Amino acid sequence: MHLFPGQGDFSVGALVRAVRADASMRTAAEQVFEAIDGVAGERGLRPLGPWLLGPTPPTARELAGDAVGAAQLALFGASMTVHQALCRSHGAPLAVVGVSFGEIAALTAAGVLTLDDGARAAHDLARVLSACPGGLTLLACPERAARDLIDGAGTRDVVVAVVNDDRSVVVAGSVAELARVEKAAALTEVTALRLRLPFTSHHPALQAESEAFARAVRAYDRAEARFPVHSAVAGRAYTAADDLPRRLADCLVRPARVPDVLRQVALCEPDVVFEAGTGSALASSARAVLSRHPTLVRAPLAEPGSPSR
Repeated sequence: MHLFPGQGDFSVGALVRAVRADASMRTAAEQVFEAIDGVAGERGLRPLGPWLLGPTPPTARELAGDAVGAAQLALFGASMTVHQALCRSHGAPLAVVGVSFGEIAALTAAGVLTLDDGARAAHDLARVLSACPGGLTLLACPERAARDLIDGAGTRDVVVAVVNDDRSVVVAGSVAELARVEKAAALTEVTALRLRLPFTSHHPALQAESEAFARAVRAYDRAEARFPVHSAVAGRAYTAADDLPRRLADCLVRPARVPDVLRQVALCEPDVVFEAGTGSALASSARAVLSRHPTLVRAPLAEPGSPSR
């Protein structure tokens, strides 16, 4: 089973190290970014493949400072690279799980969207998010404690955006009110970390932006999924009856609850769960949630001794 993470745990360095160390990963990356760069050209962005895979790849700061959508296309490409390399080594997964932005890659991996249209959707979302001022803060506590911090800080617009596991929650809101929650967290010795993402998401105030993204995705053809796609926002596997552009757009306005969807996919009894991204935060949550299940959890690009083969 492949888990596709959101935007909070992306490492350019991890991708670069992987493609330099593993021929299969490099082949997958070259193929994926060739398609993505066709879309980048359509949208007026520089080609990412030669930049990311060349001799002088960008730092995370340089990538974030490039044109709107460059970072999202890079993350989408990294997830699709890991997915394709894993498929070559292990075959197609039983199912996939998408968390927030990772739903675009999950649907692409399942063949619902083509690689080109998945890249277009990733760029569409980046453009919408650029008009969503605010931020996201990671709190090292359970959801109930996070809600108590929000209430105690007296904030009006901070909401729980993502529940990673019983130890980690992301909250969303305006920068000023997030600062109040972070101060309240410090007073109660709860670690708070502002994510390096210049927007808010999973917030009910973003209804107009959500509708704009749904309209953009409706322009792309969609095929039947080759295997089940589970959504941490919908809390279930998608079905043929789902309005997928609308469901994808729900990621802007509804929270993602990772434990709920992981418990569902555990019923499929996968032998191994791979994080199809550059980090290990989602794999860490999977280990916590699936601790009673006989399932190996791997983060191929982030954890030494956790190979993709």
